[in-house]
Amino acid sequence: MMRSERGSRRLYGIMLALAAVVALLDQLTKSWAVSALSETERVPVFPPLIHFRLLYNPGAAFSLGENATWVFALVAAAAVGGILYTARRVASPGWALVLGALLGGAVSHLGDRLLREPGFARGHVVDFIDYGPFVGNVADIALTCGGAALVLLSLRGVPFAKETGEEPA
Repeated sequence: MMRSERGSRRLYGIMLALAAVVALLDQLTKSWAVSALSETERVPVFPPLIHFRLLYNPGAAFSLGENATWVFALVAAAAVGGILYTARRVASPGWALVLGALLGGAVSHLGDRLLREPGFARGHVVDFIDYGPFVGNVADIALTCGGAALVLLSLRGVPFAKETGEEPA
């Protein structure tokens, strides 16, 4: 095995490990929120900026597309597949971290869409961190930070993969 191939596999493993941590942390905090919070209470955490408030979101950000939950399940599945496929070429630790954050958030949201009430591919995402204009969760934080880091790496010209002209096996 060539050195660059070992490096790519190591970075792919780092990406998968970070994704697993993000997804697990998101699901654990959602489990806590469902068991500890009610939909009628608003618990101050860092008033007036952050509160805990339990919501079940059938849509996207700001509850957009509430009647298209199945579309969000398809988009999340496509994102997961796209990241897993594209990441095979990753050659930068920064890009591996970005993809790990994005993958973890997408996997966790896909799990909500597939497994939560009201049913398969129609599940509502558990949101509980109230920032004022919107309510989110740990996966949303990972997706937002991953998206911002993606823009920064792109603007800085950090290469995603080594220019070898060969596709990974």
